[in-house]
Amino acid sequence: MQIGVVFPQTELGGDVGAVRAYGQGVEELGYRHVMAFDHVVGADPAVHQGWDGPYDVRTTFHEPMVMFGYLAGITSLELVTSIIILPQRQTVLVAKQAAEVDLLTGGRFRLGVGLGWNRVEYEALGQDFATRGRRMEEQVELMRRLWTEPSITFEGAFDRVTGAGLAPLPVQRPIPVWFGGQSPAAYRRIGRLADGWFPQFAPGDKLDEAKALVEEAARQAGRDPSVLGMEGRVEWRGDADDLHELARRWRASGATHIAVNTMRTGLRSVDEHLAALERAAEILGLRRQAHDR
Repeated sequence: MQIGVVFPQTELGGDVGAVRAYGQGVEELGYRHVMAFDHVVGADPAVHQGWDGPYDVRTTFHEPMVMFGYLAGITSLELVTSIIILPQRQTVLVAKQAAEVDLLTGGRFRLGVGLGWNRVEYEALGQDFATRGRRMEEQVELMRRLWTEPSITFEGAFDRVTGAGLAPLPVQRPIPVWFGGQSPAAYRRIGRLADGWFPQFAPGDKLDEAKALVEEAARQAGRDPSVLGMEGRVEWRGDADDLHELARRWRASGATHIAVNTMRTGLRSVDEHLAALERAAEILGLRRQAHDR
């Protein structure tokens, strides 16, 4: 089970030095990947009365693809979007950006995608919130063709490409596409189309029910469910026994990856995040695993 971290988007602000220190620091601690959440704009609660989203216009988010270009030059970590809100972005441009990150990392990139929940953001980016599920399915099909064929012609309900292609193509052909989501429709979509997925809850009955839907959808689509990756998150709360037990439960549930999340836990600086991750790395045996590799 590969162990990584969740980049604390909302807490490192615009300090490029903190981004550098964090990326290099977690690699030194033995973590294998960094995953980043995505929001392009935040809603202003003064304008959107009754706003109850978890983030707003004051919440900081580095743009994942651009930040990954930077991290690719200073670390050898696998870089993971978890998730890019795909239907609010231009399909071909996302495919190009993903191909570039994949090249810069030497093939150490996973593109996590999802539908998102923020209508304000969809409006600002000129996309239709109501059709986002159907659009994402088409986008994944189109991106996979763009990553594997030098020239394509494609006409769908949302995108058209006529005799065009990306150059250079990525190292991974195609780039792995992992899905987020937490509804029966999302689980069926994961089973049909995804290379892996990000469950939104801890191991237990809900995860078992979601896995059953994913695996059944995969079988109905003629796919082998056992090849799908699964990445869980473990929240760092300062309790060694709790972290160790949750990691064990994820492993027993069949997770191929987990990520330690220190965001929104009261830590105030990059040094505090790294100190917490150093303790988590000791509990999870990352130094020993790195030595064994």
